Amino acid sequence: MLKQKKILWIAVLVSGGGTNLQALIGARDRGEMPSCELALVLSSHPDAPALERAKKAGIPTEVISWKEYPETEAYDRALLKKLRAFRIDFVVCAGFLRVLGKVFLDAYPRRCINVHPSLLPRHGGKGMYGLRTHEAVLAAGETVTGATVHYVNETIDGGGIISQREVSVLADDTPETLQKRVMEEAEWKILPAGAELCCGKLLAPEDCS
Repeated sequence: MLKQKKILWIAVLVSGGGTNLQALIGARDRGEMPSCELALVLSSHPDAPALERAKKAGIPTEVISWKEYPETEAYDRALLKKLRAFRIDFVVCAGFLRVLGKVFLDAYPRRCINVHPSLLPRHGGKGMYGLRTHEAVLAAGETVTGATVHYVNETIDGGGIISQREVSVLADDTPETLQKRVMEEAEWKILPAGAELCCGKLLAPEDCS
């Protein structure tokens, strides 16, 4: 069992630009995440721009390249070793493109969350990330989309939903314009709020539901 603290230390897992990481940093700086501390940013890619965002915000960074650990279990164990060294209590996946396996998830039961750019269970699952998700929304002719914060389990985008926020789909939307609006109006708001909600309830102690 993870040791309780007065504040929970968060690791943010990233693979790319880090816009959702920046939303977490902004929320931290505004005092909106009193139950948690951004203690580590870990990337699956050594050249991810998110690492520079973390460094500018004074957050320690680490890299565990997926190329060095092609097998899920081996990657899980390397990740766990690093997170334990930083005494991480809670994990936030923010544009992390590596699938986490049973070994990792068993070590952080209901302490690992993700943000997905659709209203799950619609447009989730394998291959649904980035612009692909928004392309699917437009192809389906939907008028409403949004984002979802959910627990991470062994089913891709299949964990329990923590929160969602709707965003309108406009008639002239492209995947790029829709992606931008979903990030600004939904992802960047519900991810920090979801992390604070879960950490706060764990410290209560209560379980997220």
